[in-house]
Amino acid sequence: MSVTEILFAPLLTAAPGRPLITHYDDATGSRIELSRATAKNWAAKTANWLRDEHDVEPGDPVAVLLPAHWQTAGLLLGAWWCGAHVVGADVAAKVAVVPPGGTADADVVAVASLHPMGASSGAPVDYSDDVRLHGDDFTPWEPVPGSTPALSGSTVDEVVARARELGAELGGEPRVLSTVEWDTPSAVLEGFLAVLAAGGSLVQVSNPDAGRMAARREVEKVTREITRQRG
Repeated sequence: MSVTEILFAPLLTAAPGRPLITHYDDATGSRIELSRATAKNWAAKTANWLRDEHDVEPGDPVAVLLPAHWQTAGLLLGAWWCGAHVVGADVAAKVAVVPPGGTADADVVAVASLHPMGASSGAPVDYSDDVRLHGDDFTPWEPVPGSTPALSGSTVDEVVARARELGAELGGEPRVLSTVEWDTPSAVLEGFLAVLAAGGSLVQVSNPDAGRMAARREVEKVTREITRQRG
């Protein structure tokens, strides 16, 4: 099974209405919250888009070159769901998703607007516009083997094992406040996948304003905090 099926599907089954990610951007003052069910819809649409429109098969490289964001969460879950190998900018990819103004070495480069409400970027290939045309459910054509590369060379089995190891340190069903950007494989594991493995939810803050953080911890009922990636 895929990373998404192993780490995310149990959360969806247990309580689909619970928050998965609450994203703040202190530069714009925005706050957007995605439930597990809504994240599943974005992930399914993404998986269908990658597989049906761009012929992504298990092990094919997909570059996710975005900051930590609610759109990135849906994109990552969708990429893993169809078995894609999530890579960075140093790998030639079948599909890459970049922020406005970004570039990548890929057969197809799509732009994610990172708009709080998911508005279009206006680019010729726009992630938000394209995925909306695809279904809210995804069924893999065949199981994704555990030996399939999933994150910068690490296999599905390796990624899941490491996520569970890190998740055990967070405790059961944590509400995690994080300012860690998902710009390295270890940051994706610690700042996103570990939270899923622990059955928790994430409060992700971009461009953090230190003066707002204390009140946010109380309002969001934060139980754990990640402020920097481990070395």
